Amino acid sequence: MDPKQIVIDFLRNSGEPKKSEEIAKGTGLDKKEVTKIINKLKKEGIVYSPKRCYYQVKE
Repeated sequence: MDPKQIVIDFLRNSGEPKKSEEIAKGTGLDKKEVTKIINKLKKEGIVYSPKRCYYQVKE
C-alpha cells in the first residue's frame, strides 16, 4: 500500500489528532518519511493541524 494512504488511514481510524512520532509508531514508517508525507497532505488540503505538531484528516 502507498505510504501516503497508510498515513491517511491511520489518522482516520485514530479519531483524534496525532503527532508525527505517534503516526510513525502506529504505521511502522520512518519519522522523516511521515513528516514529508504530512507536509504533502497539508498542501493538498487532506490533513490539517488543529494544534501545533498534531495532525488530523479533514472530513
